[in-house]
Amino acid sequence: MSQPAISPISAGLKSVCPKCGEGALFNGYLKLAEECECCGLDYRYEDAGDGPASVVILLVGVLVVFPALLVEVAFKPPIWVHALLWLPLATVLTMAILRPFKAFWFALMYRNNVVQGRTGTKDISPDT
Repeated sequence: MSQPAISPISAGLKSVCPKCGEGALFNGYLKLAEECECCGLDYRYEDAGDGPASVVILLVGVLVVFPALLVEVAFKPPIWVHALLWLPLATVLTMAILRPFKAFWFALMYRNNVVQGRTGTKDISPDT
């Protein structure tokens, strides 16, 4: 398999095909298309499972809990203030980070030839 034309980070940020860097990766917000409309790369092999969501939840937890603790220690606001501040922030951060991170995860899977929990066992590109 040849190296992808686009880096996994770039593919993730743009949510594009990790092979050609042109075709859209998603059909909906988090639903993958079946294949790239430009190069024909089959996206159906992708099975990220809960990996991207787990990492994003942990990251957002760190980004929200530490400021919430600082606000609690410094100002001691009532619980409704915490709910008003941190729940919307956690939701917005999760929704903003999850899509590009899932695309990045998919691009890493493509780059490392990961198929059903195995690496390096099968070339998944359509041009072989």
